Amino acid sequence: MGAFDGLGALVTGGASGIGLATARLLAAEGARVAVLDRAEAAPEPFDVYVRADIGHDPSAMAAVEQAVSALGRLDVLVNNAGIGARGGIEDNTDKEWHQVLDINVLGLVRVTRAALPALRGSAHAAIVNISSIAATAGLPQRALYSASKGAVLSLTRAMAADLLPEGIRVNAVNPGTADTPWVSRLLDRAHDPAAEHAALAARQPHGRLVSADEVAAAVAYLASPAAASTTGTALAVDGGMDGLRLRKEG
Repeated sequence: MGAFDGLGALVTGGASGIGLATARLLAAEGARVAVLDRAEAAPEPFDVYVRADIGHDPSAMAAVEQAVSALGRLDVLVNNAGIGARGGIEDNTDKEWHQVLDINVLGLVRVTRAALPALRGSAHAAIVNISSIAATAGLPQRALYSASKGAVLSLTRAMAADLLPEGIRVNAVNPGTADTPWVSRLLDRAHDPAAEHAALAARQPHGRLVSADEVAAAVAYLASPAAASTTGTALAVDGGMDGLRLRKEG
């Protein structure tokens, strides 16, 4: 018996990285899984795959409706889709600010709005938003990205307060720097990719990048009926980066 037997789950940005790991885990635990992504095709078979642009409200709404119709129900929504940005407060243009906030924050809003009617029909309704260590710790050269993920964290708590009376739980996961295709592309553009990788790993107290599977496990816990009394919280999967202050040897 899987934790999600008989339940329907929708994962945005599920064609790679954390989203793909989450979709795989939910499916392995018995869920029927719909993946929304802007990629041309799914990297592997899922119950439903819908190509969608969550930066466009009609596209997001149509994609969610298609997914829910194919699944026949919706119990779990994982808002994972997002884009990154580098730079300090002076480095990103207004256009870049609008683009990142439109996907990372408003994209989440669009998908959730479209999914709520179906979630209201579930006895185990849960929403998990993917925020970031950038929402809780000041990171260099991440001003825009941090602002977007800080908004996701605050929005998660507001959503939890609003939706609790309807029986819908809302939580967030805050990953540290994760071993994902986006981080790999970031490293590829660095002057010294090996040194940059080592610096990112050393920044986390446990000394390595977080795996996508580790983040997926946290998402699955928060989304599962086993977490029925957990709402309005953020679960850090960051190797202790946010909360620990370890002493260096010597």
